[in-house]
Amino acid sequence: MRLAAFVSPSKSLADAAARVKLAEDLGYETVFNTQTTGRDGLMVLAAYGAATSTIKLGTGVLPAFPRHPVSLGIEAATLDEMLGGRLVLGVGPSHQMTMENWYGIPMVKPLTRMREYVDILRQIFTTGRAELKGEFYTTNFGFIGYSARPEIPIMVSALAPNMLRFAGESTEGTILWGCLPSYIRDVVTPTITTAAKGRSVDIVAAIPTALTTDVEAARASFRKDFFVYMTLPFYRRAIEGGGYGDEIKAFDAAMQKGDMPGAQAAISDRMLGDFAAIGDASAIKAKIEEYRDAGVTLPAIGSIGNHEGFAGTEATLEAAIG
Repeated sequence: MRLAAFVSPSKSLADAAARVKLAEDLGYETVFNTQTTGRDGLMVLAAYGAATSTIKLGTGVLPAFPRHPVSLGIEAATLDEMLGGRLVLGVGPSHQMTMENWYGIPMVKPLTRMREYVDILRQIFTTGRAELKGEFYTTNFGFIGYSARPEIPIMVSALAPNMLRFAGESTEGTILWGCLPSYIRDVVTPTITTAAKGRSVDIVAAIPTALTTDVEAARASFRKDFFVYMTLPFYRRAIEGGGYGDEIKAFDAAMQKGDMPGAQAAISDRMLGDFAAIGDASAIKAKIEEYRDAGVTLPAIGSIGNHEGFAGTEATLEAAIG
């Protein structure tokens, strides 16, 4: 069965690369990494590529708009060549908070902008040149003496129905974070597969995972990590759409009072029990199967660390696939 993992470096890039090598040895299909406030996502994959030889390596996902699509197309083609054709390019619009506060880029018509962005990338990869005069991007670019691998897969982070339809129509699929199985089953899978009209598309879903003897400690650790996502509109709509509107209301009520412990507690055991793969190996595998049953074609585990009872990222990787 296909299985992927998210491996993002924190303190040590070398340690992360060693975990990616372990994932390759264990038989994982793909390792994804994210890009937020730390290292550059493409350069991290170059380091992972140097430590491995066969596993696919994906950005899950790069915030698209800070890079012009021509620049990203050139960078991605070069990295894919370095990796021997193993790149999976995941891009997304990110969020208003990050685009406007970090980069000074207005979050205007993200779907229209992503359509133009992917169009340019696809042209660069398949034809070696790109021509577009759009609402956001204008380009007349062509490689000289160089070409990309035409089959470089392009995936987008899509949560809302319109972006999911676009993913199904025009890309190799979607990379999900913060999506519970209920939302994937009821919204993501039917929307993207209908839009694909029989074309094969992947639904990649990140699954918070911990091989642990202390489920409550793992949940407490994850509540701290997931706190910020409860404040972001795209994720809030997906959480509410998955049947967890009461949790959103409780979170908002606590935040209005300045009650941070109460806001964390609003990320309920019910919600975490649905969302995360926490416990022994059998519990982890059972949760992965729930995601598959919801329509996920490539489950991707990501470890929840920093708590008592945690067996470690390496042991978690082994348990999920063993």
